[in-house]
Amino acid sequence: MDATDSWQNVPKLLRSHTAPLPQPWSEMFSPLRHGCIDDLMVVAQMGQSIDGRVATESGHSKYINGPAGLDHLHRLRALVDAVAVGVGTAVADNPQLTVRRVTGPSPARVVIDPCGRLPASARMWAEDGVRRIAIVGKDAQPDVPKGVEVLRVALNDRRADPCDILRVLAGVGLRRVMIEGGAHTVSGFLEAGCLDRLHIVVAPMLLGAGQPSVELKPVEFAHDALRPPVRAHLLADEVLFDIDLSRQRICIGRANTSR
Repeated sequence: MDATDSWQNVPKLLRSHTAPLPQPWSEMFSPLRHGCIDDLMVVAQMGQSIDGRVATESGHSKYINGPAGLDHLHRLRALVDAVAVGVGTAVADNPQLTVRRVTGPSPARVVIDPCGRLPASARMWAEDGVRRIAIVGKDAQPDVPKGVEVLRVALNDRRADPCDILRVLAGVGLRRVMIEGGAHTVSGFLEAGCLDRLHIVVAPMLLGAGQPSVELKPVEFAHDALRPPVRAHLLADEVLFDIDLSRQRICIGRANTSR
């Protein structure tokens, strides 16, 4: 049985919480079964060049990752309850956020849209039986199609707090969440201590300039840098870095009493 064949039952097995995952998926995806801090599991994903860029200076980003990296992205989508993007990415890339490249269910599609500016024509709002959610500010008047759920959060300087975003998603039953982009959104969740895992897929290219993948508050000395545990996996000619951020993750949902 090759890797593609062994994948078929992974989405169902992961949600069973007990049955072991087959190789080669166990080491890569078993950490996504449940959170270590509370009953949420929050994973972020990004694809970047070797020199840490997610787009060129002109903003072009399709496609930095090759087939193996894109397959990994769709596998992550198939394993989570919800996939969330910031409104900037939703407007610029107009993503579908569905599972198409691998076998598995499509997750709920979420846009973090504080001011309600994503148009009703966005592809992620296509009606296909999957939940669609807009997270907006208290006073926003989003233009969303019928059937799209609107969840409201308080804003600070026109920004939504990552903790509040995860709390409202947990409140509607979405507890395994992937933050797919863009770089500013992922960086915000990382800076806030709201990620359990970060998957970075590095493509074999050098862009030289452009949008950096992660932007955090600067440190003066290298020894002050965040140094989380990391595992590396080869994905054809790309490399997946699976970064364990549980040591800095703050408690958001109900406390995990199983530990």
